[in-house]
Amino acid sequence: MANIEEKVEKLLQPIIEKNGYELYDVEYTKEGKNFFLRIFIDKPEGIDLNDCEKVNDAITDILDEANYIKEQYFLEVSSPGIERILRKDKHLEQNIGNEVLIKLFKKDDKGKKEYQGILKKHTSEKIIVEIETEEIEIEIERKNISQIKTVYNW
Repeated sequence: MANIEEKVEKLLQPIIEKNGYELYDVEYTKEGKNFFLRIFIDKPEGIDLNDCEKVNDAITDILDEANYIKEQYFLEVSSPGIERILRKDKHLEQNIGNEVLIKLFKKDDKGKKEYQGILKKHTSEKIIVEIETEEIEIEIERKNISQIKTVYNW
């Protein structure tokens, strides 16, 4: 599915940018019996429903013509939200110094399945997070991470 995501991203990025938005991410996933193609867009002042509709109208025919996805799917265009999932290196880079929540696939040797702290550094193999409450930095192997997202403190 990652290959479809990469193809769609390459196809849509120039169109989305031409319309004044950033293509934040593309996600192609199966949920139950249904397939979903999710296009996440952003701009400095935020995204509203009109923005999503404008991008949806601009990309629908292009996606149909490209015919990358053979199954029937639902197209969703939305904002990445306040608490954003960080899937790419560029997302991690943009969030150095920000608070993140890291969820692991399974409990680690300390019996923990998630960590919350300040993102300090990342490499292709690991993420380094400062846990302020414990005043320590920890390294987490990326292969053990199921999800990283920003934390918005209400």
